[in-house]
Amino acid sequence: MALGRKPAEEEAQPRRLEVDASMTGTLSFKDPVNLQINGRFEGTLETKGNLTIGKKAQVKATINGENISIGGTVEGPVTASGRIELTQTARVIGKLITPKLVIEEGAIFHGTCEMATGKAEPQWMNVEELARYLEVDAETILTWVQSGRLPAHRDGAQWRFDRSRVEEWLAQEKIR
Repeated sequence: MALGRKPAEEEAQPRRLEVDASMTGTLSFKDPVNLQINGRFEGTLETKGNLTIGKKAQVKATINGENISIGGTVEGPVTASGRIELTQTARVIGKLITPKLVIEEGAIFHGTCEMATGKAEPQWMNVEELARYLEVDAETILTWVQSGRLPAHRDGAQWRFDRSRVEEWLAQEKIR
């Protein structure tokens, strides 16, 4: 083993981070992390790995992550690609979107739950609908499709457009 290097199994472990303070804003992690919120948080949380909302935590946020365990108070939408667990001390107001949901006895949940794989169903638009959405004429849409610039799906004689793919395309076009 080289000096100053961590063993491979340590490097593969997600980092552990605990937040006991009061924070407002956006916390976003691109790499997996074991994040635990114990204080107050307001804003947006975007995590990979495991997110734990501690028993005494008070969170008003839009939360997106992989595996989310809630023991405190959360107000806002929570989306997990893996699972959401509400422990017996959880108090949640909002919409939950997850493929797996565990609610322990004693947890309080006011809201709706959508059991989803984490991938939104496509919202298909035709040429005219997309032209209105993008505020251009239909001929411009067809020119973009024929040149290969705009992502499209052929359905018989009709062109169809998945709104999320169009929005990704728009974001890429603005960068150029």
